[in-house]
Amino acid sequence: MASIVLLTAKQTAQTRAKRCLGPRLKGLADTGGPSGTFLPGKEWLSSGFSLRFMSHGASGRSAAGATSTGALAFSGAAAVTAAVAAAVVGFLANSNHFQRAEMATKIPGHAKKKTEKEDEGSIAERCRGFMSVPVTDISVLERRKDEMSTRMEMLIMETQADFCKALEKVDGGTFKVDKWERKEGGGGISCVMQDGKVFEKAGVNVSVVSGYLTEEAAKQMRSRGKVLKGKDGKLPFCAMGVSSVIHPKNPHIPTVHFNYRYFEIEEEDGSKQWWFGGGTDLTPVYIDKEDAFHFHNTLKEACDKHHPKYYADFKKWCDRYFYVRHRGETRGIGGIFFDDLDAPDREEVFDFVKSCARTVVPCYLPIVKKHLNDSFTQEEKDWQQVRRGRYVEFNLVYDRGVKFGLATPGSRIESILMSLPLTARWEYMHEPAKGSREAEMLEALRNPKEWV
Repeated sequence: MASIVLLTAKQTAQTRAKRCLGPRLKGLADTGGPSGTFLPGKEWLSSGFSLRFMSHGASGRSAAGATSTGALAFSGAAAVTAAVAAAVVGFLANSNHFQRAEMATKIPGHAKKKTEKEDEGSIAERCRGFMSVPVTDISVLERRKDEMSTRMEMLIMETQADFCKALEKVDGGTFKVDKWERKEGGGGISCVMQDGKVFEKAGVNVSVVSGYLTEEAAKQMRSRGKVLKGKDGKLPFCAMGVSSVIHPKNPHIPTVHFNYRYFEIEEEDGSKQWWFGGGTDLTPVYIDKEDAFHFHNTLKEACDKHHPKYYADFKKWCDRYFYVRHRGETRGIGGIFFDDLDAPDREEVFDFVKSCARTVVPCYLPIVKKHLNDSFTQEEKDWQQVRRGRYVEFNLVYDRGVKFGLATPGSRIESILMSLPLTARWEYMHEPAKGSREAEMLEALRNPKEWV
């Protein structure tokens, strides 16, 4: 998973908004940033070494009244970039490695088919349960309530709130809410909980940005078969998404990652190109077939409501993307992953993305609760740290969004590296004993299985 940054900007962590925060207004103004108490930088273990990845960003400075940088953070296989040009790179999966969904080049407006949840109250009433006020002003959302950008922003805000509240209930801790703005348009909301009772590090981010594509970004899109014709060379765009990575303390509770996003470009004649992307994947430390079945079956049920081939195709896509080539193994046991999804029509694709986004709690929380009180040995904890090292390797070596963000001047490093665990371990020439549970885990990673 990757937490990718679009652009630095002035952070407004102390935003006050009486219309939307409800019970969360109190205390939000004092939120300094996404990080909690920080521990020393390194911990040396008896064999190999362990690193504690620190977050020294906004914490402290905002609380003191100073402004700090903010950024658009998306996570996962498709990443968002660091300048407006980069805003697009993250949404594009490399065509040399992945299958592509059918693409409808231009779309007319679609009549909105309201779902039951979308009918539950006004925009202002619904946003009272969010972790923060939305990125887009509430009055604008209400005025444009039937537009896809509004509906998607409400979905990602609801997904963030539902997931954060479910995690808080299990952990007993509270997410710190870091709201930031981007001067070119939009902003984001980062929710982070560190050193909790259950979760070592948990991050759930929302980003909503807009602006103009640079020529570099447009070239990358054209290389993938998109025909883009801007007015006076300019291509207005909007992009938004929700992303999360959760690293538990107990090695018997898996790490989970998800990301769901929407991209829209306006062309010279006023028509719009659009597409959705996303996915959810699981990274356990030990194989639990019951857990694997539950996780994959929950995703499959969501996919099957929309297309009989979605789960099989997107599961294979996920296994290919999260592959650590230099290790010859996948990062975890997969899930689903898709990008450039724009057929059969926008309404149906949005309904599919909505179904997937609403699985993040039911596919993961039952697994967390099942293993909440599992005991574990130091050896099992050490193996978790080794597997965390592999997680770090994928994010820093292969994830396109992370690589782009780190190479882009002015990027917000804290947002880019939010996906990293607090601790990880590397051992020289480490190989599990034959017949061990660790060896069983490694075999599943070297030879991806069908869990459903």
